[in-house]
Amino acid sequence: MKTYPEVLDYLYTRLPIFTRDGASAYKKDLDRTLTLCKAIGNPQDTFKTIHVAGTNGKGSSSHMLAAILASAGYKTGLYTSPHLVDFRERIRVNGEWIDAQFVMDYVNTQKDLIEDIQPSFFEVTVAMAFDYFAKQEVDIAIVEVGLGGRLDSTNIIHPEVSLITNIGMDHMNILGNTLEEIAQEKAGIIKQDTPVVISETHPSTEPIFKKTAHTLNAPIVFADQQYRLEVIERTAEQQRLEICAIEGACGEFTLDLTGSYQCKNILGVLAVVDILQEKGWVLPGSFVTEALAHVKRLTGLQGRWQVLSTDPLMICDTGHNEDGIKEVVRNLAYVSHQKLHIVIGAMKDKDLDHMLPYLPKDAAYYFASPNTPRAMDAEELAAKAEGYGLKGQICDSVAEAVNVATSKYSPGDLIFIGGSNFVVAEVLGK
Repeated sequence: MKTYPEVLDYLYTRLPIFTRDGASAYKKDLDRTLTLCKAIGNPQDTFKTIHVAGTNGKGSSSHMLAAILASAGYKTGLYTSPHLVDFRERIRVNGEWIDAQFVMDYVNTQKDLIEDIQPSFFEVTVAMAFDYFAKQEVDIAIVEVGLGGRLDSTNIIHPEVSLITNIGMDHMNILGNTLEEIAQEKAGIIKQDTPVVISETHPSTEPIFKKTAHTLNAPIVFADQQYRLEVIERTAEQQRLEICAIEGACGEFTLDLTGSYQCKNILGVLAVVDILQEKGWVLPGSFVTEALAHVKRLTGLQGRWQVLSTDPLMICDTGHNEDGIKEVVRNLAYVSHQKLHIVIGAMKDKDLDHMLPYLPKDAAYYFASPNTPRAMDAEELAAKAEGYGLKGQICDSVAEAVNVATSKYSPGDLIFIGGSNFVVAEVLGK
């Protein structure tokens, strides 16, 4: 394969990929990842890492940590998924995407092994990321779990600290039908003698994390039991927060990520920073404060309560499960508007009974099917939505849905775009 598009086509079409194929692409062991990494000298063992899991918030938290470490002068890798516009978003060093030539060279070099062991798309990209970080000689890499934790391909690292953001109802067909079952899978990233931070305490999951941590002699911190937070001001561009240690001083932070859910994420991030400082990482408070004010610029994070335009007022968010939708609705309440227009799409395997009941019934909906085989037909989504009192127009594409919503927009209205990563990706990539 001589061109970057050819390599991407190979990765997308030859390998099982969860974002296209759903649960059938999920490999329930670490064997292929271990084989891929062994073939390139186990690069994951050559640099420090932070492992981040959770139902929601793991991407934002990973980007915050990457911004802080890079601002403090550490060469910092960042592995996240899925990407929104370009494959290279998944693998970054100090905010810069992986070089396309590296992607080409890696796939061409490993093609015979890939053909032999038949890994998933995700398994190949994890090994590629570790190889890239090793060759870039990063000081540390923030590694976001793809799905679950215990059997996720990233779970072959030995991190400085693990972070579990929160537990919610998502991917139940793979991870379990209760919060306790899902928490058990997420707890699989907790390692022997390795500190773990839980961003958000929940009575159903707290005992599971404590038991796993105790068994592995892993020091455990529940961030929301260590800090209290108060929102001073929230605008479309930023939010000012006062954060106080329960037994310590208070500080004011400006965060350029404006979703209300970031108030949960930032506490976990700060608890991780505390642990890193105790382990000898030099992270002065001034660098932490500065980094949190410029996470998007430093890391390129997109799709988290992102204002796409002000005239018309158009906001997108990738929240796509029960907790994510609840936070979206909470954020919508913070934005002054007259009529609410919602462009929405979903995946076939999404449990809409855990999403649709929370969406506002007084909004105008524009149902669309993103351009991916896993997408639910717009007609089916509209029918399911009508069962919950949500009514609107069926559109042939996401682009058409946005155009129709814009044509119906009046000054003072709000257009929200979401329901799926793929809906947001199509809008950002247009």
